[in-house]
Amino acid sequence: MAEDSKSSDASDSSSDSANDPVKTKKQTTQPVIQGKITKKRKNTLSVCLTNCRYEVIRKIVQKFGYKEVSEGENWNLYWTDLSITVERCKEMKRYQKINHFPGMLEICRKDLLARNLNRMLRLFPKEYNFFPRTWCLPADLGEALTYSRLRRNRTFILKPDAGSQGRGIFVTKSLKDIRPCDRGVCQVYINRPYLIDGYKFDLRVYTLLTSCDPLRIYVYDEGLVRFATTRYKEPNSVNITNVFMHLTNYAVNKYSRTYNQDSEEGSKRKLTWFNSYLRKLGHDVEGIWKRIDDVIIKTIISAAPVLKHSYAACFPNHDVIPACCELLGVDIILDKRLNPQILEVNHSPSFHTDTALDWEIKESLLSDMFTMMNLDKCDKRKVMREDRKRIRERLLHGKDHQPSIVVNFDEFYRHEMNNRGGFRLVYPCAINKIHYNKFFDQGQGSLYSETAASRAREAAQNALRDEMQLKARLEAAKRVVPAQPKVHQPKKHEGPQNAMRSPKINAPLSVMSSSEPQMIVESEERDRLQRLAQREYLIRSHGILEHVYFSMKKNGNLRPRDEKKFAIFDKIRSSSENNFNKQNGVAISDLVESIKAKSSI
Repeated sequence: MAEDSKSSDASDSSSDSANDPVKTKKQTTQPVIQGKITKKRKNTLSVCLTNCRYEVIRKIVQKFGYKEVSEGENWNLYWTDLSITVERCKEMKRYQKINHFPGMLEICRKDLLARNLNRMLRLFPKEYNFFPRTWCLPADLGEALTYSRLRRNRTFILKPDAGSQGRGIFVTKSLKDIRPCDRGVCQVYINRPYLIDGYKFDLRVYTLLTSCDPLRIYVYDEGLVRFATTRYKEPNSVNITNVFMHLTNYAVNKYSRTYNQDSEEGSKRKLTWFNSYLRKLGHDVEGIWKRIDDVIIKTIISAAPVLKHSYAACFPNHDVIPACCELLGVDIILDKRLNPQILEVNHSPSFHTDTALDWEIKESLLSDMFTMMNLDKCDKRKVMREDRKRIRERLLHGKDHQPSIVVNFDEFYRHEMNNRGGFRLVYPCAINKIHYNKFFDQGQGSLYSETAASRAREAAQNALRDEMQLKARLEAAKRVVPAQPKVHQPKKHEGPQNAMRSPKINAPLSVMSSSEPQMIVESEERDRLQRLAQREYLIRSHGILEHVYFSMKKNGNLRPRDEKKFAIFDKIRSSSENNFNKQNGVAISDLVESIKAKSSI
């Protein structure tokens, strides 16, 4: 009976398994080892977004099925809105990837971009004429002042050296108010840009770098056309302070009353709309974009030696997956002849999706970029096992038996080309690779040797150092008082012979008094002066003094002499109000008549 029950149970289980295909599949696919069923662990890809503030990137990560992890875990991709350090790169493992290249600030900081482009202009004057004349302050202040005196009809735009979103930018006709300690970038203002319906605009072109050695550059077909919100007029004493007329930054114009969110006729539109608009007017759109691509390629090549050197120093053993990729936001403005001029390069372009237009463009842009990265190709667990094996061999044998590393990412490059979506490869191409080879030869010496800025900077530093050293020596000579030697006096029990036999003279001591001023340390004084200059520049650029002035005037706490001293603020505000009234239908002649009437009374 027991045997019959066992056989019946077996037959029942076999019949159940035959009737349940899911059950049979699980039983056949799961291997049984020593009576235990083991499941194959899934290789889950993880992304660290600790320093990312954009929600669209988190949604893209979820869309691809990646796991969001913290900074201390073994992530596959590290996405940050901040610039990266060399220490961060050297800590990365072979299977990890980051969304910035070390050394990319060479073209993403305004002062370094100007320095690199000016250096390339000196080497290739006919090829690098696609940016306004630019000076780095304070090193090039004398040169900028000389230029402004010779060309009095020019307008200048001043920018902080590391600013963003239009902060601290202002337009001026004169450079007399710039002090020798002010830091920033001074540029010749493009007085006659190409206008659409009377409005100034610029192009945000998204550019992707997937490799720096060899250099690979992609440009996205879709982007943004960003308009100013006030009809453009050439700068004069009345409208020169109107940022809604002269600046095209979205962060500035979104606060304007006339900002329009319409995707077809608003203040922000698509590049496809821009292309169709130019075609309707009969312009050569393909030729314009060839020139824009040329400007972008040459700008990135200006920093290619630094990118290549920094990558090789930070990632000598990265042979599994390319260690870096970078999505840049390149800002281009067109002059009246439709020639592109580069304004700046952003290493962390904004991915805010305030409108449906932003979401449509940036969501597809990031999806195509994540597809091109091909993170699924890398087996994280396999690489970690190999690294642990190398460590054990090194500890046991005393030598690293690691074979010579051969880096070959051709398979990744083929995957990029086959899955590039809206990106198009602009470098290298068969038709332009030979043309750009000459720009990589930028001299064997220092990147910044024999430039006007470097010579002026070196001379200024030497003069400052000599002056401070001389001042320190003079101060030290005044403070040090020679101490008088003290002769040993014989005690009562000592005779005169013993005193003469062993005279004891105390060594001179220089005792430092805490009540007296101490010697100035050169490095501390230089750092203090630099920070004072930075504070003064920030106060001026952010308009803090102007806000304090109007607040005190409103509360009645302003002294008459201060009101006379800072009366320029009232003039600036009145001129901007007059300009606003003019835009709202109040004629200038009416204002003049009212002023005459008041003066006659």
